[in-house]
Amino acid sequence: MTIDASLSLCIINGYPKPNREVLAASKVAQAHDLYLNFLKNMAPNGNFDILYVADLDVRLPEGTSLQSYDGYIWTGSNLTLYHDVPEVTRQIELSRAIYEAGVHQFGSCWGVQMAAMAAGGDVKLNPRGREWSIARGITLTGAGQDHPMYTGKQHKFDGFIMHLDEVTQVPAGGTLLAANGHTPVQALAVKYPGGGEFWATQYHPEFTLYEMARLLIARKAPLTKEGFFNEESEVEALADKMTALSKDPENSNLRQELNINDDILSDKIRQAEVENWLKFLVIPSMNK
Repeated sequence: MTIDASLSLCIINGYPKPNREVLAASKVAQAHDLYLNFLKNMAPNGNFDILYVADLDVRLPEGTSLQSYDGYIWTGSNLTLYHDVPEVTRQIELSRAIYEAGVHQFGSCWGVQMAAMAAGGDVKLNPRGREWSIARGITLTGAGQDHPMYTGKQHKFDGFIMHLDEVTQVPAGGTLLAANGHTPVQALAVKYPGGGEFWATQYHPEFTLYEMARLLIARKAPLTKEGFFNEESEVEALADKMTALSKDPENSNLRQELNINDDILSDKIRQAEVENWLKFLVIPSMNK
């Protein structure tokens, strides 16, 4: 679907500059570019600004200027939401201000944790450890099956993922939409009292198989240290196979070996949550 509306969106990159440089050195796309890569096609008349919110020298929008945008999108981040440092606390304060301004938000990974924390929920280290590459068996709750964010989406699917923390308390006004065996909160919708809504996923609708392969290379040291691989070369071998499938998505042998199906390879399926956020939340609010 192509969205014709003249949207104005702010994409909030949650990574500090030093960590953005690490990603660039590993040839991983910047977190905001992962969204821009498909939003420019999904909403060709849209205007998209980038805010590097973790850079302390970057001024945050204040007051009514928050309403200059039709919506805000939060990317992932390598920060930790329960660490009391300015790079984190200013992000929570901004998200809460956006809530209060009545403007709608979407986010992935860091975004779902932000949706909870800024509205009074909680986030902690996941005792089951890192969930990486592909989250298996994400299953919609009853509320998720009825929620517009999942219009046209199957009730059980896989999704790209890379995280250590998890939402441990859903805030007042929050609705659990999806879960799997590793992470009980894979998606949330939060209605802030008298303010905006935040739809968010722990998994990454914005990633592609190629970009996740690059992220594995960037994270090969911790993935090996944490015991998922014996040697870093094994991470590289897996990433090579993922890259090969990204170039030849109909390769049935690689699909079977990697256990990857259309819910991962199809842009339409994978990006449905973002499209539905625009279609069912942002655009109706513009028209009011």
